[in-house]
Amino acid sequence: MKTAIIIGATSGIGREVALRLIENGWKVGVAGRRESRLTELQRIGGSGQVSYAVIDITREDSTKALDKLLEETGAPDLFLHVSGVGNQNPQMDEEVETQIIRTNCEGMVRMVSHFINYVMGKPVYNERHKAHIAVVSSVAGTAGLGIAAAYSSSKKMQSTYLSALSQLARMEGLPVRFTDIRPGFVRTDFISLHNYPFVISAQKASIHILHGLKRGKRIIIFDWRFRFITALWRLIPRGIWERMSFIKTK
Repeated sequence: MKTAIIIGATSGIGREVALRLIENGWKVGVAGRRESRLTELQRIGGSGQVSYAVIDITREDSTKALDKLLEETGAPDLFLHVSGVGNQNPQMDEEVETQIIRTNCEGMVRMVSHFINYVMGKPVYNERHKAHIAVVSSVAGTAGLGIAAAYSSSKKMQSTYLSALSQLARMEGLPVRFTDIRPGFVRTDFISLHNYPFVISAQKASIHILHGLKRGKRIIIFDWRFRFITALWRLIPRGIWERMSFIKTK
């Protein structure tokens, strides 16, 4: 039986991935802020298959709850970090900006770095059995988006952080491999408030993710339309990009 930890499993992508892993017989540890959503997942899989922990990744003591979850699940094959927040904020509300950074940057670093230290202390992980760490970032990290400055920047930070950790793992011989998951627009409560193109369901997103993880892909971008769009974004010179003021919030 394979084992996974999912941080941010109470809704959206995290919940759908958890459901698919449960269906496929994985032992799953789920975490998030809403306990009722976590106990629902445990009822679906049964307490022998699903463990849960209430975790707010913005809290400094959240790693204690993560340690407890790891004790219950045992050393996981997959550590999937999905937790994140995002808002358009052209009005530059300071609390919105700082909350995004606290969650997407500080919270992600807290969870991932703590798990890496856990891996380094467990002899079960080695060159032949590496821990797989995957983080859901976003195609928004491809370039700075004026209507969502903190969000797009935080997603760029996540991708850069994973790239640095991947290099570090090779430098230090750490038994860890990484996947950067960069979805486009996935249907959530936030997305439903805006008229975004190419929106896909969380169920379909989970299929893309698990397919890419099974293949061991370093970067997962879905679907093909966003692979094409992000390739074009990278070709736009910075000076032109920063003058593209026709991009509106709605």
